[in-house]
Amino acid sequence: MYKKILVPLDGSLRAEAILPHVESLALRLNASVILMYVDETSDLALERDEVVDVNAFLEKRRKRIQGIQAYLQAIVDKWQSIDIDVQMRVGRGAVVACILDSAKRESADLVAMASHGQGGVERTFYGSVAVGVLNRIDRPLLLIRSRFAR
Repeated sequence: MYKKILVPLDGSLRAEAILPHVESLALRLNASVILMYVDETSDLALERDEVVDVNAFLEKRRKRIQGIQAYLQAIVDKWQSIDIDVQMRVGRGAVVACILDSAKRESADLVAMASHGQGGVERTFYGSVAVGVLNRIDRPLLLIRSRFAR
């Protein structure tokens, strides 16, 4: 049924609450998995006559991306050791749009993610992101609440 599962992560334990569910699905269905992290930090935008150390900015970005890749690679290594076909992607831009675009581009049969289950001012990454994806997705979505994980 599901042959390719897209799993957006934000590096938090709350977001990772989806991983046991996806692991089980991938093993049972022999599905491949794409782990995805969206880097939503903005590009360098300068005001007129503003001076900035571009090399320092680019080095900071490079280190951030390396950290993201190392985070995803740890999950990839674990899942590959139990014969799950898994890849990783790092996207950039608006989180919801990037998830939706990646689902289409990768031909994902299922998007699986955790909702932080918070509302109002306390809403974090997957509070509003989950709602945005839910309202605009054109394929099946597995959404779990992970409000008890930290």
